Amino acid sequence: MMTSRIVESLTALAKEEGVRIVYACESGSRAWGFPSADSDFDVRFLYLHPPDWYLAVDLEQKRDVIDRPINDQLDLSGWDLRKALRLFRKSNPPLLEWLGSPLVYWEQYSVAARMRQLAETYYSPRACMYHYLHMARGNYREFLKGERVWVKKYFYVLRPLLAINWLEQGLGMAPTAFETLVAGTVTDITLKQEIEALVVAKEAGQELDYGPRRPVLNDFIEAEMSRLETADFNRSSPHFPVEPLNRLFREALQEVWAS
Repeated sequence: MMTSRIVESLTALAKEEGVRIVYACESGSRAWGFPSADSDFDVRFLYLHPPDWYLAVDLEQKRDVIDRPINDQLDLSGWDLRKALRLFRKSNPPLLEWLGSPLVYWEQYSVAARMRQLAETYYSPRACMYHYLHMARGNYREFLKGERVWVKKYFYVLRPLLAINWLEQGLGMAPTAFETLVAGTVTDITLKQEIEALVVAKEAGQELDYGPRRPVLNDFIEAEMSRLETADFNRSSPHFPVEPLNRLFREALQEVWAS
């Protein structure tokens, strides 16, 4: 039911904007594997304008994002492929997670498959680790430092910290699915049980708003934060070759708009 509505909404959006969508997937808690009953459907997509749109003096001033206000749990937001490829070259973790989403609503043409093939070439573990550490620090500082905390925000600190653990172990790109991250990185039984209990509570629709801090989770988070304070992360953007991405973009324009 919801998948049909999502596809219909994407079709209408593409017509309204005069673009063609090449890929659309679920992001956020549904893709990560711990949605609650009232979780939004966070649909993220990549699109292309007709070729002439890019042949413009004012190209850099043109808007390269399309989004819609959240409407009855449906949150639509997408990037122009040119923007996406610039971020792909910097090993942008959200984009990589979109490409690895287990919930794909729309995949036409060869663009997403070609980006996945190139992902290992353009993947920078150090850049991703810095991104995840920045995310964990911000969410911890804002939501989890008091005696009473915003309980569901544990996910938004645990997930990036476990992604760092995954990368430190050399297991490849961090998976989108939270369950896979936990299985691959958490060996402490007590910690794993606490995390699993939190997932079960969220899936059961429990209100995970403000409540007492969870000592086992906080101890793990604080120990990891302390350990990572001195981590040697490369904070600069990686310098990967641009020409393969230029070629992908040109060929995608031809493939998409010749049909």
